[in-house]
Amino acid sequence: MTQDVTTMSFESALSELEGIIERLETGDVPLEESINLYERGAALKAHCDKKLKSAREKIEKIVLDPEGKPTAEAASFD
Repeated sequence: MTQDVTTMSFESALSELEGIIERLETGDVPLEESINLYERGAALKAHCDKKLKSAREKIEKIVLDPEGKPTAEAASFD
């Protein structure tokens, strides 16, 4: 049974997405299965995007002062 995308870690979702891409690139997957894989891949991509956005927002909270200006820590990322 396929795991619910919303409960997956970023790493698990990315790994599954990479596997789907590899399978689709071979061209050996029947049409109906290709459609299902594409739909699953789209859901996984959206989930990964959401996780990355959340991580970016957390980092911005850490490295920006209350006025939204970079703190000394932000300079170390450059």
